[in-house]
Amino acid sequence: MKDKFIGRLISRRQALRWFGGTAAWLAMGGMLAGRSAGSERHAVCMFRPEQTEGPYFVDEELRRSDIRSDPTTGEIKAGVPFALTVALSRVDDGQCVPVPDAQVDLWHCDALGIYSDVKDPRFDTTGRKFLRGYQLTGSNGEARFVTIYPGWYEGRTVHIHIKVRAAAGTRRAFEFTSQMYFEDSLSDRIYAALPYSMKGKRNARNQDDRIFRRGGEHLILAPTEAAEGYAATFSVGLQLPPI
Repeated sequence: MKDKFIGRLISRRQALRWFGGTAAWLAMGGMLAGRSAGSERHAVCMFRPEQTEGPYFVDEELRRSDIRSDPTTGEIKAGVPFALTVALSRVDDGQCVPVPDAQVDLWHCDALGIYSDVKDPRFDTTGRKFLRGYQLTGSNGEARFVTIYPGWYEGRTVHIHIKVRAAAGTRRAFEFTSQMYFEDSLSDRIYAALPYSMKGKRNARNQDDRIFRRGGEHLILAPTEAAEGYAATFSVGLQLPPI
């Protein structure tokens, strides 16, 4: 049986019970602050809820940081550039320690709501591989990606899928699957311009989405404007067994 970490927010009572008086609990957001800052530790451990993988995960084994292109055609998907850093930590003696060598997969739809390498009633993109890929976290627990701001499709709010697994050859197996979201106001601004505006007005916002309503408020990204497009960091704290 594989070891699996718990991807969820923990209560203040649980944090104090698990980590003792050394834990500094920040009531807003379910974060555990480390006792010391430095290059080998993240500032906070953010415990996130898991969510459904959905029907569109394909294990492409496509290792790359820039996932905008389709390696089968060379086409680069149009859209607002978006730089995303995923920062993984585990709790060790009440502190947040980076998790290196974890495999982080991202996948999401393009500006018009289409996924690659799947057959769907709305499209068939079998064999295409745009907007998919994985990276391994470095010694600082981070994996960096370049993609585009995702579009939307019928019945779903704007989201990016994420799956975290132990890298091949790692002694302990674990897996965490969830989704990342955006504030509706940001999506409204971005969707007013091409190529997103070609799809028309979206029919689902965050609170209309049944999947978002199961913990999505703890999975919202906070992008900042960058030289090109936007950038954001998604921090995930993992409750892993001791090494």
